Amino acid sequence: VVNESQKQQLESASYSSCYALGLFYEAGAQIDVPWAAQYITDNPCIRFISIDNKKRNIESSEIGPSVVVHTTKTFGSEHLDSDPVEVQRLILSHLERIVPSLPKPDSIKCHKWRYSQVTKAVPSCLGQMILHTQPLLICGGDGFTCSNFGGCIDSAVSLAESVKCHL
Repeated sequence: VVNESQKQQLESASYSSCYALGLFYEAGAQIDVPWAAQYITDNPCIRFISIDNKKRNIESSEIGPSVVVHTTKTFGSEHLDSDPVEVQRLILSHLERIVPSLPKPDSIKCHKWRYSQVTKAVPSCLGQMILHTQPLLICGGDGFTCSNFGGCIDSAVSLAESVKCHL
């Protein structure tokens, strides 16, 4: 379905990598920080931390809180093929220094995002690419713009306009 020119364009996009760490707690656990989310600028490992139930304004006596941690792009790239157990240990050690009051979680989930945020979008596509016209096959997303909310909206508008032209 994809011609050689399209394939080359698609392959020219590049993405950063990062890790996400989820810490899950029993109901009733207290996470005593004065914020719901925090962007970290001075740590080589951690870029973002959120107390997910606070961020979503969901308090429940039946469901425990959770903490979500995202690493920096540099950390993600440097540890892309590292042992997941070691990566989790490193992230936790940095998290403990940033938020020493965190209680011990019930469970932890470490997830590697090999393709996280677009660093170089597919060139010359303006939010989407028509791969085939009969039947209509179009691809889009932030890989055709940029990795932020505006980029996603721009791609969605471009996709809608393209579909509209083929109706």
